[in-house]
Amino acid sequence: MVQKAKILLVDDRPENLLALEAILSALDQTLVRASSGEEALKALLTDDFAVILLDVQMPGMDGFETAAHIKRRERTRDIPIIFLTAINHGPHHTFRGYAAGAVDYISKPFDPWVLRAKVSVFVELYMKNCQLREQAALLRLQLEGGTHQGAHEKEPAGLLAELSARLAAVEEQAEALSKQLDDESADAAAVATAAHLERKLTGLRRALDALEPGAGGSAATLPSQG
Repeated sequence: MVQKAKILLVDDRPENLLALEAILSALDQTLVRASSGEEALKALLTDDFAVILLDVQMPGMDGFETAAHIKRRERTRDIPIIFLTAINHGPHHTFRGYAAGAVDYISKPFDPWVLRAKVSVFVELYMKNCQLREQAALLRLQLEGGTHQGAHEKEPAGLLAELSARLAAVEEQAEALSKQLDDESADAAAVATAAHLERKLTGLRRALDALEPGAGGSAATLPSQG
């Protein structure tokens, strides 16, 4: 079963959170509310998120300060942040948003379709990375268990075939996503993330190929999952 991605919505105004939920409900993912920066940081302690939509103007800890805390934590520093603001203070304000670690900076009122499309790209990249980690875990089990198979383990050839088929499906989806990003002049951050994913897929495919009979499987090295 494919697990749904979690999207964190951070805004101190309930009506804004309700509007974001209405826009993003079509993505069929798990939407998590936070009404303050402190509440957002608390949610990030326990859950993994595909993307964060963060309001800039909030009482107490504003969006910039919240983003700074997120980027300082090793667990959360790579989560994409999309800033939402009701006031456009000019280039300096926008630059501050990017300097705080945002991948995008959108002024309200925003186009619902554009926002949904941007969020969907990061959700898709997150799902592909999750699939890649699962394939790497299966491959690692094969590497570690090749010399002491239990009675209930699959034969090596069968497991390799299954791994190869699963990896091929992820490779096909990643290639389609990369073409989509090229065609739509997507955000540089999304393109860079997709390229990083493709590099990890290439490394995993090489490791899997090295396990084939006669290929010297014991020398295979798994790609880094960082």
